[in-house]
Amino acid sequence: MLDIIDLQAFYGDIQALWNISFHVEEGEIVSLIGANGAGKTTTLKCIAGLIDKKLGRIEFQGENIITLGGHLSSEMGIAYVPEGRQLFPQMTVYENLVLGSYNSRAKKERKEMLEQVYHLFPRLKERSKQHAGTLSGGEQQMLAIARGLMSKPSLLMLDEPSLGIAPILVQEIFNRIREINRQGVTVILVEQHVHFALELADRAYVIENGRVTLSGSAEELESNSYIREAYLGL
Repeated sequence: MLDIIDLQAFYGDIQALWNISFHVEEGEIVSLIGANGAGKTTTLKCIAGLIDKKLGRIEFQGENIITLGGHLSSEMGIAYVPEGRQLFPQMTVYENLVLGSYNSRAKKERKEMLEQVYHLFPRLKERSKQHAGTLSGGEQQMLAIARGLMSKPSLLMLDEPSLGIAPILVQEIFNRIREINRQGVTVILVEQHVHFALELADRAYVIENGRVTLSGSAEELESNSYIREAYLGL
């Protein structure tokens, strides 16, 4: 589904990514692992069309999309759920969800997609008329993921979905991500809780200082001595 080939990215004159290469097969969950500032979020933003200055190739379903902007990547079926959720706090849950469904693919099936996300996240249906800013952190994260799903994506990219969430809700969020994947949506996951990320993923890539330094199946990385020491504290 996705091939990243020698991706370089820049913020002004500062280079953030150096020749990043990896691939994602249809139906997989792939995790990107690394410390804060390693380049994981920049990688997702490049795929989503939110970084202007970049080189290399980003091939999505066989088409090079490196020059496409965010609105066009959404039209192609790529959804990005950013770190920090970035909801519209003064708008209701329902209004936030509707805003996720404005591409031409999703608009025609808005009612069906709304039913799907309410089934996946029943709390959102209960709070559909409530302002997003009054939800708990876990509920806001559910809303952010659901808003991404409203665009009817084939690829869903999640940036730190457990950030700022009470521990009791973290497992629930990850269970929902697993269910989304079972429904046929391919997932790229950036997650600081490396144990959860590897538990959920089929494969993972380690990004350090803007470069891919390790890759393998989740099981291989979980048993890797460097990963166990540097990221799992074992």
